[in-house]
Amino acid sequence: MIGIVIVSHSAALAEAAVQLAHQMVQGDRPQIVTAAGAGSDADGAPILGTDATRVAAAVDELAADGAEGVLLLMDLGSAVLSSELALELRSSDVPVRLAAAPFVEGLLAATVAAAGGASLDAVAAEASSALAAKASQLGDAEAPAEAPASTDEDAIVRRVTLRNRLGIHARPASVIAGIVGPADAQVTARRLPHGVPVQAGSMTGLLSLGAAGGDEVEFRASGPEAASVLDAIDGLVADGFGEDDAGPRPAAEAAVVTDVGPASVADGLLHGRGVSGGLAAAPVVRLGAPVPEPEAGAPLDAGARETEAARIGPAASAVADGLRSRARLAAGEAAAILEATALIALDPELASTAETSVRERGLDAARAVWEAAAGYEQLLASLGGRMAERASDIRDVRDRIVATLQGLEPPGIPQRDDPFVLVARDLAPADTVTLSGSGCVALVTELGGPTSHTAIIARALGLPAVVGAAGATGLAESSVVVVDGSAGTIDPHPDAAELERARARVEVVAFDGAGVTADGIRIPLLANVGSAADAEAGAAAHAEGVGLFRTEFCFLDRRTAPGVDEQEQAYAAVIAPFDGRKVVVRTLDAGADKPLPFANDDEEENPALGVRGLRVARRNPALLDDQLAALARATTASAAEIQVMAPMVATVDEARSFAERCRAAGLPTVGVMIETPSAALLAAEILDVVDFVSLGTNDLTQYTMAADRLLSELGELGDTWQPAVLRLIGVVGAAGAKAGKAVGVCGEAGGDPELAPVLVGLGATSLSMSPRALGPVAARLARLTLADCRRAAEAAAASETAAAARAAAAAVLADAEAASRGRLRVRPGGDTGVA
Repeated sequence: MIGIVIVSHSAALAEAAVQLAHQMVQGDRPQIVTAAGAGSDADGAPILGTDATRVAAAVDELAADGAEGVLLLMDLGSAVLSSELALELRSSDVPVRLAAAPFVEGLLAATVAAAGGASLDAVAAEASSALAAKASQLGDAEAPAEAPASTDEDAIVRRVTLRNRLGIHARPASVIAGIVGPADAQVTARRLPHGVPVQAGSMTGLLSLGAAGGDEVEFRASGPEAASVLDAIDGLVADGFGEDDAGPRPAAEAAVVTDVGPASVADGLLHGRGVSGGLAAAPVVRLGAPVPEPEAGAPLDAGARETEAARIGPAASAVADGLRSRARLAAGEAAAILEATALIALDPELASTAETSVRERGLDAARAVWEAAAGYEQLLASLGGRMAERASDIRDVRDRIVATLQGLEPPGIPQRDDPFVLVARDLAPADTVTLSGSGCVALVTELGGPTSHTAIIARALGLPAVVGAAGATGLAESSVVVVDGSAGTIDPHPDAAELERARARVEVVAFDGAGVTADGIRIPLLANVGSAADAEAGAAAHAEGVGLFRTEFCFLDRRTAPGVDEQEQAYAAVIAPFDGRKVVVRTLDAGADKPLPFANDDEEENPALGVRGLRVARRNPALLDDQLAALARATTASAAEIQVMAPMVATVDEARSFAERCRAAGLPTVGVMIETPSAALLAAEILDVVDFVSLGTNDLTQYTMAADRLLSELGELGDTWQPAVLRLIGVVGAAGAKAGKAVGVCGEAGGDPELAPVLVGLGATSLSMSPRALGPVAARLARLTLADCRRAAEAAAASETAAAARAAAAAVLADAEAASRGRLRVRPGGDTGVA
């Protein structure tokens, strides 16, 4: 198979391009090696540039792995020079081609062609023609060459009607090409009625058809495998290429299809996907109007074009500087998201594409940036899933650069002190992180999914949030709505009782520092933190300690691991605000969606099931040893009660080994995360060798339901209310009670006031959450006895579906709260009072 080398000025850009390419190919993939960046500066920050020796080493690596040929794809001019020099420096003699191909589109096309077994010349040709489809649709170039007309009288002809809205866009084109390429068949495709035929094994040829949903496409095939290839294509089309917006099935299948209609259904609610639990009621405030699309005016005079093009780079840098300034004021995931958005603004490919449009087409700078961004946005949207959720980041950067060029203020979050529900088509990360300083009590968006930045930051802030709610922007400004982030609904016409219940949740925001049930059972309420700023916010909110200290902030966005001294200082800053209180530290949880170049940056077929969490120590034990040494040193300078736990534990032996290493390092209180079904089922045995366990509900749900928690189309399976998950939590709770040891919950479920009582009823002895969720959870527990919680837990766990579990628990708790209004309450310390 042909190998590919990516030569880029930016390691982040190269890695993103490779990820996009891998999305296009199922099964065997060509090997792609990156030769990106020019190292790091004294502060560890990446240096933009290229290095010919890295390129040469990448070529030799592919040759050693048996590549039949190597294609070099380059982003900017100096990358070409480095690649040419690399041909002189390399030691192998494998055939190499330098392709004058567009960086991103060329890589996608080359990856599909190479996966299909194409030759080096064919792979290079496919990459070089990658922009032809887009250019022909925009009227800027001729379409790819049409396929020769078939003269085979035995050719099989199939005509299909495309069911998915976008038709044959990038992902379907790559799938079809991936089927046709390695098959023993000659296949052409043409859009009816008047389209010209193209080779169906060419991704760019298929894209040039411009075939959208509802169009009819003719496939003509000959050769030994013609029928099987066309059958496979038929199946893809009938399934709408697996996309959620596929239209009605053909008449023969229509009888088994039920039309569920638009988002506003018979129950009078708007439905979306709940991505952050909780209930809130407040008036609707819509996000300000977006930056208007710049008009494409008359072409600039030739003499003015260079000056206009030169404006783009400084505008992009100004936007990046502004985002990084916000990042310095933020913390944890919010800061990381802003830093990542700043890198998008500095993407050399984006600026280069826009500058070329100014110089060659005479566009003004703002219009050129708008069109350049549109290409990236469409590419991400066409990939679907988690990549499509990054399209809002591109739009945000585009709007900010355009606003800077035009001297406009970019739109942002309204600064209001009174409570409001923010409604938007989508939210940009730079806007979302400012929510903590506003009166926003809930978020509703028409776009987005469980991995969108809206979802991530809403969960971090403890705001109820519903995404993917079609029709939400039609809600009347200032109308009062109720948002249920657990059920994923918005009630645009709530009655008085619903408003009272929801408003009570919003008003109860203060936490007095003591989680306790109505009958006096202490349930410590702790904070989840990921930085020193997070810790200070948790302490200010009176959290009783830290239930989850995520240590990844020391390791992310680095090419080398931090030393013991650096880690000690970072950990001490997080621990300091909690003197005298418990701090549960989770050791490095790298892997899956957080790969690290010094730990586990190799490609894995199933990274969520691969080398992640504690398993990283198998291949790099020094990482864990250094971290434990740093934690032990940080502990000696603090009066906090430090406990250490390991992520991604699956066996008793793993738990025992981790406990031994911690105690040998001077860390006596040791636990493990319960994130896998095996750990849950072995909880009794694990608790024989550790001092406590903590339930990571996100991953426990993912692994129990065999559903990637980052995949939006499986969102309903990623619900902690699933009875199978609740039953496993009950197994762990029972094991903890029998052993007399603590069972904490540090996943997002612990901060959901609806689910928290159920978790307590299942045996959780503490709950950890975002600081903003402390008050609502405390208020809910204070109205319920432990017996109430246990009855709700039993009802939920005995249910058959997540929806039934949620409803059953809600019914039990509602009855209990109604009865508690006149019940005598026992306070900590034994005194009593009327509730």
